[in-house]
Amino acid sequence: MLNEESFIRYIVDKKVRTQEDAINYLQHGPIASYEKYGFGLNLVYLKSTGTPIGMCGVLKRDELEYPDLGYAFLAEFVGKGYASEAAEKTLNVTMDTCSLKTVFAVTLPDNLRSNALLKNVGFSFKDTMELYGALNNRYEFHK
Repeated sequence: MLNEESFIRYIVDKKVRTQEDAINYLQHGPIASYEKYGFGLNLVYLKSTGTPIGMCGVLKRDELEYPDLGYAFLAEFVGKGYASEAAEKTLNVTMDTCSLKTVFAVTLPDNLRSNALLKNVGFSFKDTMELYGALNNRYEFHK
């Protein structure tokens, strides 16, 4: 999933090419986030089969005032409602468990699916901001 065209285009090339790269990514990304903040990315899977289909979670980036929602799904599971379901559940559980009042989300303006999803799950457009050299739409969610 980290090497799918849409992930690289709309998120970033994490340069995960080998099993060692994947282990390093997990240790220094999601696992480190849970250890430091108590939240991070979660595996999303089909309840019926246990098939992994994506990831969704809340992240803390130094560049943002508040934690932000992140998600990515394998291409064959995009557009089927899984991302919305995962985003809603992630927001509710993480915000309650970690006592968060505000969560941001950022996405490129041309990522139409992501912009629509954020509005659909209750985010409000805040402004545009530069992040990692690109102009992004910034959304906020309040609980």
